[in-house]
Amino acid sequence: MANIESYLQKYRESRAIVIGIDKYNHASPLLHACNDASAVAKTLVDLFAFPKENVELLVNDKATKAEILQAFLRLADGSVTEADDRILVFFAGHGHTVTGRRGETGFLVPVDGRPDDLSTLIRWDELTRNADLIPAKHILFLMDACYGGLALSRNTIPPGSMRFLKDMLQRYSRQVLTAGKADEVVSDGGGTRAGHSIFTSHLLDGMDGAAASGPILTGHALMAYVYDKVGGDPLSQQTPHFGFLDGDGDFIFDVTALIKLDETETSDPKSNVDIFIKSPSISVPEVAATETVADILKRLIADPTQKIKLNDFINEVLRKTSESLSQEQFAINAPVTNEGFSARIQKYEEAIADLTVVVILLARWADPDQLNFLEKIYSRISEIEYPQAGPVVWIRLFWYPLLFLMYAGGISALSAHRSTALRVSIFSPIYSERRILDQTNPPAILAVVSYMTEIVEQFKRLPGYERAYVPRSEHIYKRLQPLLEDQLFLGRSYDQLFDDFEIILALSYADLRDKDPTTHVWGPPGRFAWKHTSGRGPSPYERFVSSAKNRGGNWDLLDEGFFSGSDKRFSDIADAYRNLLSKINWW
Repeated sequence: MANIESYLQKYRESRAIVIGIDKYNHASPLLHACNDASAVAKTLVDLFAFPKENVELLVNDKATKAEILQAFLRLADGSVTEADDRILVFFAGHGHTVTGRRGETGFLVPVDGRPDDLSTLIRWDELTRNADLIPAKHILFLMDACYGGLALSRNTIPPGSMRFLKDMLQRYSRQVLTAGKADEVVSDGGGTRAGHSIFTSHLLDGMDGAAASGPILTGHALMAYVYDKVGGDPLSQQTPHFGFLDGDGDFIFDVTALIKLDETETSDPKSNVDIFIKSPSISVPEVAATETVADILKRLIADPTQKIKLNDFINEVLRKTSESLSQEQFAINAPVTNEGFSARIQKYEEAIADLTVVVILLARWADPDQLNFLEKIYSRISEIEYPQAGPVVWIRLFWYPLLFLMYAGGISALSAHRSTALRVSIFSPIYSERRILDQTNPPAILAVVSYMTEIVEQFKRLPGYERAYVPRSEHIYKRLQPLLEDQLFLGRSYDQLFDDFEIILALSYADLRDKDPTTHVWGPPGRFAWKHTSGRGPSPYERFVSSAKNRGGNWDLLDEGFFSGSDKRFSDIADAYRNLLSKINWW
């Protein structure tokens, strides 16, 4: 995430680019795209306090490729847009998808675009890359078009309060909702509102209040509402696509309602109880009335008399997860393609979603005598039978769920300064078919890092990570953040905690693997390594090592047996690893 700003709990200015195209020069016409655009523009002005002069409406012949890109890039001018602004981009028109060697690429078709000439279209990731140049903290893309190639994260924002909503205003975000995916035909008509498409009809309904749960309408709530309504509409053949391109803040529509709530809260001396705003669940709204995995686990961890029930509950989650991770669920003979790799990673993450929550909460809250459950989880996941023949990529990727869980537990433990839980997350003995450094039941770190290092470059197959220096690290950073945020509310500390965990992981692996650091040392470089060598800011590696050395032998990690309990051993490994980093040629 590019953001390093300290944002205010308000918007300074609101801007929108609203595009609608009915009469194409070189593509089939549409009937209601201009109506859709005009209605959205009017709603932004009438309901959500967007100044009329700040809403740029581009319809038909005004919506050329040049005009659209010029309007968007004008927002990158610091004299036009500032950090505390919000921007909404709406597009109603044709989308186009092309499949290449690295998967799908989505395009928007401007009025002068030719679907058979890609140079005349607007590549979707051109907009997202240019969005990095725009200082506004919140950008929301609402696209009434169908196309593929979007790399989005779907983190479900939990129920919020006044504090929660204010925090969203202080956090960077880039969010997107599209009418459909590749190979789907956008429904240009047939909506709940005469003269509007199915997608924009439900979008306008949501903006008019149907998507709000409480007095505040957020971008996430609107996207979830439209996703549910369009996907379930009997006349629709579309499945909307939505999520986060970057960041974890949330676009707030009606800021006047937020201000009123704030005034009510501060004027009432008894109002130290937050006003809660619900964020709807995606496909099963009634789940809010039942206990989640997190609810059950917190209740059982907190009650010492419930140890048996806690054991049974964790066993049940483990059983379900093991079934979802079984060989039968992952075809070993499937061809290794970019699309297949991305789909498999997503399937693994979905399979361990509940178990990830369990690991996060155990690492954060479990009593010392409950940490054996955490060790049990790592051990049982390693015992799931995986194939010994087939493409190396698929065989080694069976270890990805365990790596993801190690990150989840380790970062959670670090957030609460729980060195014992951190040790369990890194050094739990696990099952391995082959001996690792002559160990039959090696520490998790040895087996997982060894196996996953063999395919680390394969993570460049993921959309958006083709040119990343540490693609696996970057992907886990983005995917794990919303899960930890939901449970622990880490905020800005997440970035440093992630770096610290990866540094500990790298140095601990080097400590176990390389007995004599004067001759050779290696550990997996993560985001911290790129930051260290880029020279674009303070090095997280130097910060961590300096802090650890200043503690000398008075460091809780040494008490837990890290680096053989020796501050000299740590110093030797850290100095040797610094020398390794200086030799990495990222280019």
